[in-house]
Amino acid sequence: MTRARVGVQIQPQHAAYADIRRTCAALEELGIDVLFNWDHFFPLNGDPDGAHFECWTMLAAWAEATEQVEIGALVTCNSYRNPQLLADMARTVDHISARSGEGRLVLGLGSGWFERDYAEYGYEFGTAGGRLRALDRDLPLIRSRWEQLNPTPTRRIPVLVGGGGERKTLKIVAEQADIWHGFGGPEKIAHKHAVLDEWCARVGRDPATIERSAGVSPRPGRFPEDVRDYAAGAQALYAVGTRLFTVGLGGPHYDLGPVRDLLAWRDTVNS
Repeated sequence: MTRARVGVQIQPQHAAYADIRRTCAALEELGIDVLFNWDHFFPLNGDPDGAHFECWTMLAAWAEATEQVEIGALVTCNSYRNPQLLADMARTVDHISARSGEGRLVLGLGSGWFERDYAEYGYEFGTAGGRLRALDRDLPLIRSRWEQLNPTPTRRIPVLVGGGGERKTLKIVAEQADIWHGFGGPEKIAHKHAVLDEWCARVGRDPATIERSAGVSPRPGRFPEDVRDYAAGAQALYAVGTRLFTVGLGGPHYDLGPVRDLLAWRDTVNS
């Protein structure tokens, strides 16, 4: 059975980069499996014009600064970069991150949703359907470019696709992704897993080849927050087939308490 893994999304908002860098080092020392940021140009909560940093330049820095942990965006917006360029960027970060010959990048992708990013940086927002069609179109271009680059990536870079749309997004996952990431409680996630399995059957894919990932948060209405709720939430998601459990940490003060609790739970279920 696939082992449980823990991912942490350091939200690059409302914090100095030195604080983000120290948090990266602390999380790697704790033993997390995957270190994520996100691909936005403005904060998603708090002061909408607060401090914020760009995704992929940060990932390149993390690739150099870390040694073991996998790194990636949760998720890269497919609209913001030409797919050929994104493939080259990902390949480069893959090589920067390589230790003992193998890179550590996970290419997380989504179709995009935060309209302010599009408006202020001059991208066409379009429609949700159009953005999903673009993601479906661009993923094969990314993989094709990887094969043409010199040097090629150090490994088959895992592709994570985020989103829960049952008619389009999960079909794209079944056809083209290695990891699916969603949000919700165990009943919702179990339903999405069933839909994804159905798509896998339609396209001739073994559903066991797709790792299932989900965000973990405390139970709604709990105040003050009890970090033990994270482990309880992870256990419920584990029971329905999730194996990568991610928690988001917001700045400027990144609280590692939930991460420690999740790691203790992970080590217990994997023992």
